[in-house]
Amino acid sequence: MARPSLNLRAAEHFYTAGLNLSVLYRHDSAGEEASLLMLGVIGAAWHLELTHLATHPVLPTPTEDDLLVLYLGSPVEPSLIQHLIECGGTHVPALNPYWDTYGVTIQDPDGYRLVLCRRAWTV
Repeated sequence: MARPSLNLRAAEHFYTAGLNLSVLYRHDSAGEEASLLMLGVIGAAWHLELTHLATHPVLPTPTEDDLLVLYLGSPVEPSLIQHLIECGGTHVPALNPYWDTYGVTIQDPDGYRLVLCRRAWTV
């Protein structure tokens, strides 16, 4: 998943310090090329890619239903919610009540929504 960010440092802090994701790759650029931050779990088959182009910043335009959902398979600890808030997130109600029933929705520094779901996902 790739999306623009207005502040890669704030996003990095939220996802690494707050959610314990690792920086998988970083490219800082001051020129015409975009800066890039790739976050995820080492060895996983997915990553979150955040970009910022200093010469033409793209304003993130998330809707209330643009979600990154992580299925934890266990209840979301209140301490994790508080920690994500301390790392720049905002606890928000979900547009779809399903997510409030089975998880917690946190808005990241760019306004995108992260859902921590207590349900397990299996294929």
